[in-house]
Amino acid sequence: MAQRRLLPLVPEDVDLASLGEGPREECGVFGIYAPGEDVSTLTYYGLYALQHRGQESAGIAVSDGQRIVVHKDMGLVNQVFRDSGLAAMTGHLAIGHCRYSTTGSSSWANAQPQYAETPEGNGVALGHNGNLVNTLELARKLDVPATNDSEVMCRLLARDAEPSVMDAIAGIAPELTGAFSVVCMDEERLYAFRDRDGVRPLVIGRLPRGGWVVASETAGLDIVGAVYVRDVEPGEIVAIDQHGIESRRFAAAEPHYCLFEWVYLARPDHVQDGRSVYAARREMGRVLAREAPVEADVVVPVPDSGHAAAGGYAVESGIPYADALVKNRYVGRTFIQPTQTLRQLGIRLKLSPVREIIDGQRLVVVDDSIVRGNTSRQLIAMLRAAGAAEVHMRITSPPIAHPCYYGIDMATRAQLVGADMSVEEIRAFIEADSLHYISLDGLISATPTPKDRLCRACMDGQYPIPVPGEHEDHAQFKFDFEGTASSSVTPSAAEATRVADAREGRPVEE
Repeated sequence: MAQRRLLPLVPEDVDLASLGEGPREECGVFGIYAPGEDVSTLTYYGLYALQHRGQESAGIAVSDGQRIVVHKDMGLVNQVFRDSGLAAMTGHLAIGHCRYSTTGSSSWANAQPQYAETPEGNGVALGHNGNLVNTLELARKLDVPATNDSEVMCRLLARDAEPSVMDAIAGIAPELTGAFSVVCMDEERLYAFRDRDGVRPLVIGRLPRGGWVVASETAGLDIVGAVYVRDVEPGEIVAIDQHGIESRRFAAAEPHYCLFEWVYLARPDHVQDGRSVYAARREMGRVLAREAPVEADVVVPVPDSGHAAAGGYAVESGIPYADALVKNRYVGRTFIQPTQTLRQLGIRLKLSPVREIIDGQRLVVVDDSIVRGNTSRQLIAMLRAAGAAEVHMRITSPPIAHPCYYGIDMATRAQLVGADMSVEEIRAFIEADSLHYISLDGLISATPTPKDRLCRACMDGQYPIPVPGEHEDHAQFKFDFEGTASSSVTPSAAEATRVADAREGRPVEE
């Protein structure tokens, strides 16, 4: 195995977008088994389609049947893989990963795919979307040194990989608690497996010339020309080789698909349960218009995830739609150390108002969520400065009032304005003329999935997978570089206010 560490493309691994208001995505995974195809390039394109799920680091592992080569680094997919980066990565199967860290620090060591060698000297590479809640327990109980939950899984699989990785997954997966949609590989086969709740998506597609693809979203299939076949089922393991797909269950399915995927995380063209995310978001806007009508002149989306819902709101209400906020496409994740001056520019780095549309008008502004509230407050101030007569906020999720432990970086109540403030208090804080969140039942009605098959924990506090501790404000654990645990205790209300104020004005990556 040749695992290559590239020099950082930039001096500081700090970015503007990571300091923003909204929830950060988790990770995207991609796997391909396609002898005769350029699997590394196809994986590159697959990760490109999944880039919205993680912009912190990217990596690809490729096998030619004899050895696994891993190339990973900090940065976006097109930064990590220059023209020469893929040329030497030849083989018949590959996996790829784009990451935002939810467990473990932001560092090259924690970039994925993770790689470990078996006692016999063979290799296992792994990419993981989600978050385990029993990582410390596994690491201590099984004496596995690691810096994050994905590395724990990889080391466990490598340890037990003989006689087969399939058997190792079947033995280890029942011990994992939390959300995990995983692609992994040895030198010969591609594997994928998903937690029994199926919190994070994972789909299988077929290439025109007979290869197979596994990806976090159907967009990852579309970009390489693969046709959707089915989902990896909750509690299922699949192995793919020249004989096709082998399936095995390690647990009975108990579906609790993440509801926030529909609201924010997934690309609009992703299809789940037979319905596109775009169609669901458009219906969310229609529901909002019925639940919270208001006299206004223009419906305005907050780019990008507000577009479909704003269109639905406009159609249902009869109020004209207009793109009154222009997104700067070149302000995304950078590795430039933000200065105080840049922070004060805040949302203006990301969005620009079209004064001709806004001036003197009563606006309905449609967004996907309000997490901390600071960006919404700045947005409204910017619209008023552009001449808005009234600003009415309409949000396509209920208040985010509870932490997520399953792969979204919303880990403490102190980060969430919806945890301790009423809707009226939030309205006053963001200085909107009115504020309405979609009802939970209204949101669910916009999806094809029944309530009892959805994880709604960040909205209603009902966690389908038990988390450690007596209540949701328990101390959170992350791993440092040496693999030891450190505790990050929920701050006091005063400290939370100070932290929120410090974050005010920093832009958000959609």
